[in-house]
Formats: sequence, C-alpha cells, structure tokens
Amino acid sequence: SVDVLEDMLEKFRVVTKERRDEEEQLQRQRAEQQAKINALLAQMQADGISPEELLSITPATTRSVKKRQPRPAKYRFIDLNGETKTWTGQGRTPKPIAQALATGKSLDDFLI
Repeated sequence: SVDVLEDMLEKFRVVTKERRDEEEQLQRQRAEQQAKINALLAQMQADGISPEELLSITPATTRSVKKRQPRPAKYRFIDLNGETKTWTGQGRTPKPIAQALATGKSLDDFLI
C-alpha cells in the first residue's frame, strides 16, 4: 500500500515537473515574441511609420464564404404523419424509408 502511494507520488512529481517545464517554455516563447514585436515597433517609429498607418495600408482580409447550391431531392416518401416529404439521399435515412428498406423495398421505389 505504501509502495503504491510512493509510486503514485513519484508519477505525480514527474507530471508536475513536465507541466512546469511546458509553462516555462511557453512563457519564454511569449517573451521572445513580445521582444520581437517591440523591436519591430521601435524600427517603425525610427522610420516614422505609425502602427495605424501600417494597418490602413493593408486591406482587410475577409474570407468570402461561398454558398453552394442545395442538392435537389431524389426521393419522395410519406412520413409518419401522412405528409409527403423529400430526401436528397444525403445524411441520415428518414425513418419511413429505413423501415421500408428493412421490409425488403428498394430505394428505387422512392425515386422522384
């Protein structure tokens, strides 16, 4: 029992040390990046360029999201409420179609 606890304690110490090392490395990377930013800002100020001026030159990069056409329906079926519905053939199979397929019908029976 004591051996198990000591083994767990040792594993915990190893994990804690690894986590501390990761945190220290992350802090060093952040400090290095901030130093680079400060150096670039100092260089820009020495050249007479303001950050606002630099940002006004670069165009705003907005990604245009292309809308794709909705797929046309391929199958027509009657749902559990008696309403006629359609299905494109993508995504989950509607329950009425799945039940009909289980009873031996073909998907071709539902084609539009």
